[in-house]
Amino acid sequence: MPKQSRLRAFGLSRRATSMSTGTKTALLFGALALIGVLVALYDPRPSLRHVRVAFLSGSPTGNYFATVDKLAAETSRRKGRIANVTSAGSVENIERLVAASATCDIQFALVQDGVDWPSRHQLESIGRLPRPEALLILGRNADRIKSPQDMRGLRLGIGPVGSGTENLARRVLAPLTELELKVSTQSIDKQLDMLERGELDLGAMVIDEDAQLVVDAMHRRKLQILNIPDASSLARRLAFARVGQIEEGRYDYVRKIPGETKQVLHVDTLIVGNGCASHSVTQGLMMAIAEVFPTFVRHNRETANVTGVPLSKAARSYFNDEGPDLVGEYVPWVVDIMPTATWVQLILGMSILFGAMAVWHRFRLWRLDVARVNIERDIPALFGPGITVGEIAAIPVTDRHRTPEARAKLNELVERLEALSDRCRRHSLSLLVPMGQEMAYRYQETLISDLLFALRAFRERVQNDGTGDRADR
Repeated sequence: MPKQSRLRAFGLSRRATSMSTGTKTALLFGALALIGVLVALYDPRPSLRHVRVAFLSGSPTGNYFATVDKLAAETSRRKGRIANVTSAGSVENIERLVAASATCDIQFALVQDGVDWPSRHQLESIGRLPRPEALLILGRNADRIKSPQDMRGLRLGIGPVGSGTENLARRVLAPLTELELKVSTQSIDKQLDMLERGELDLGAMVIDEDAQLVVDAMHRRKLQILNIPDASSLARRLAFARVGQIEEGRYDYVRKIPGETKQVLHVDTLIVGNGCASHSVTQGLMMAIAEVFPTFVRHNRETANVTGVPLSKAARSYFNDEGPDLVGEYVPWVVDIMPTATWVQLILGMSILFGAMAVWHRFRLWRLDVARVNIERDIPALFGPGITVGEIAAIPVTDRHRTPEARAKLNELVERLEALSDRCRRHSLSLLVPMGQEMAYRYQETLISDLLFALRAFRERVQNDGTGDRADR
C-alpha cells in the first residue's frame, strides 16, 4: 500500500477510534446523570405505599368510623391508603370480614371485645386499641335510678341490629329478665331523638366517653348518664368487661355535668384481620395505629390475648420487637417472602454450609496432594534421586528399566496416577466446591497430567525398546 494511502487509512482509523471514545464518554456521563436524578428523586424515608386496604368501621356518626378515619389520614400522609367502609357495627363487621376472606376485597375491621366468633373462622387479632370504649346508658331521668329495681318496666333502646352495642346490651340484660324491660333496636341518632322526646326511658350505646355525640347529649339534649347499679357484679359475669368511672364534672366542670361520679362498663376495641393482608401490609397498618395511638404497642405487650382469636404472626413479631424491624420498614416486600428472623436463620445456615464446604474442599485438596506426593516418592526407585518430570521423558532406557519388576512398578504408577486424575476431576465438578475454587483442582490436575504424560511416554519407549531387541534377535 502506498505511503499516502496508509496515512489516510491511519487517519480514518484514529478518527473512528476518537468517535468511539467520545460516544463511550457521552454514555458514561449520561449514565452518571441518570443515576444522579434517581438518587435525587429517591426518598429514603420509610413509607406506607404498600398499604392498600379496606377497613370495616361502623356508622358514619360513630366512634369506630372516626377511629378508622384517623388511621386513614395517617396512612395517606405516608402515601398509603385505607378505605373506610361503613357498617352497622361489630357483629356485621365479623360477618363481612369472614365473607371477604374468599375475595380479599376487605382485610380488616374494628370489633368490640366480647362478641361471639363464628365457628371454624380464620380471623386473626392484630391487637387492641389502648383506649377502651364505655357502655353508656343515657336517659332524661337516669340520675333517679339507684338500684336494679328502679329500672323495672322501663323502655330501653339498645342500638341498631348487628351492632356491638346490641350484642353487649343483650348479654348484660340476660340475667335481668324479671325486670321486664321493654327492649327495642334503632340507630343511635334515632335513639337519642327518642330519648329527648321521652319516647324511650333509657338508651344504651358503646362509645368513647369523650365523643362529641356524648358531649352534645349532655349539653344540648339534657340527657343524664346512668350510674350502673352494682357494676362490679355485672363485670364479673362478663370476662371481657371491667368497671370504669366518669368523674363528676367531666363534661362541664363549672355546672358539674355529670353531677356525681358514674360507674360504667369498659370494653376494649379489637383490630381483626381475615388473613388476606400480607405480613408487610399488616405491619404497615400497625405503624399507622402506633402513630395515632402512641401507647398501642406497650398496651398490647402488657395485656394478655384472651379474645379467643389468635394473634397474627405479623402482630406478634411487631409487639415482640416493639415496632417493625429495619427490613420490614425499608424493604417491606422482603418480609412478605419470609420473616426477617427466617432470613437471619437462612443466612446463618448458608454461612455454616459455605464454611463446611470450604473445610471439606481443603480437606479433599490436601488428600489429593498427599496421594500425588506419595506417587512421586516412588519415582526415584525407578529413575534415581533428584529426577524431574521433564527429565523422565528424555532419560535413556537401561537394563534395569527392562526388568519385569521395573515394568510392573511403572504400570502401577501409571494406574495410580490415572485413578488419581479421575478422582481429582470428580472432585472439581462436585457441587460442594465453593465458587471460584475449581482452579485449585485444575492445578492438581495439571501436575498429575504432566507426570502421567512423562511416565506414559517413558513406558512406550521401554515397550518399543523391548520390541526392537526381539526383532534384532
